[in-house]
Amino acid sequence: MSELVTGEAVALELRPAKLPSRALALLIDMVVAWSVYLAVTLGLLAATASLDDAAAAAIAVATFVLVLVGVPIAIETLSHGRSLGKVACGLRVVRDDGGPIRFRHALVRGAVGVVEILLMFGVVACIASLVSARGRRLGDVLAGTLVVRERVPTAQTGYVPAPPPWLAGQFSQLDLSGVPDGLWLAIRQYLTRMGQLDPQVGWGMAERLAADVVARTGAPAPVGVPPAAFLAAVVHERQTREAQRTFGGASVEGHAPYPGPYAPGAPSMPVPQPPHAPRPSAGQWAPPTSGVAGAEAPRPVPHAVPEPGPRAEPQRPSTGFVPPA
Repeated sequence: MSELVTGEAVALELRPAKLPSRALALLIDMVVAWSVYLAVTLGLLAATASLDDAAAAAIAVATFVLVLVGVPIAIETLSHGRSLGKVACGLRVVRDDGGPIRFRHALVRGAVGVVEILLMFGVVACIASLVSARGRRLGDVLAGTLVVRERVPTAQTGYVPAPPPWLAGQFSQLDLSGVPDGLWLAIRQYLTRMGQLDPQVGWGMAERLAADVVARTGAPAPVGVPPAAFLAAVVHERQTREAQRTFGGASVEGHAPYPGPYAPGAPSMPVPQPPHAPRPSAGQWAPPTSGVAGAEAPRPVPHAVPEPGPRAEPQRPSTGFVPPA
């Protein structure tokens, strides 16, 4: 479900980087890495001139692995998918669902890159990128990653809307480990583009995605909650957990580690209504929260009634009698 097409033929997908921009970023990284490698090698040769050939060969292999393999892996892990060349070209490595990569993703990409980039001079990587519909090399396929463009015009970018306040934090105990990355990507893409869809098409798509999430988690959806609001709350919960694992307890609102996250400070999403649903009257309120644990439905505010002032003493009728002084 990484590439979702709606009934209106609207393709919902990330913007993968093209081969020229990836090749330029790789060229910059290789120039920097080989320059550092040659400088370190010359320094070690001068410092270990008295060692025998076996020791010199061991040091050369260790230097090659550390500088050309270990350092790029560490940089991609710490920067969440951004090397020097990718920063210059406006690229970033993300997971298939658009989330930030971790050490295991960078390790697989770096290990496979030794073969398809360093040993094969990038020929295998170029062929794989040309064959792949999303421009992925073998390291990306095995690691489950994708190189995307970060520098996209603001008008084309979309943010996952914040869930309604009455749903935020209601799914903290939900087990999300069984939801695949492809489904997360489809949900996030739907939420960022649902304003461009026909209401009936968008409602049906939200129902299908919500049913997939329910099937994967094994927990029923709250009764009376619109499917789009349910999806926004679940995605927000997952992003909160990702931010806590990535930044050591920080909340999502304080970080934006990957493209298309929950927008910090953005207003919460309006509660969608079913197509052709009657609007609530003035005496009603929305949204319903039946079945959501810990949520309390807002109550209508009664009309303000002016408080009475201090009571005046009743005046007694005059009898003409004046008490003596």
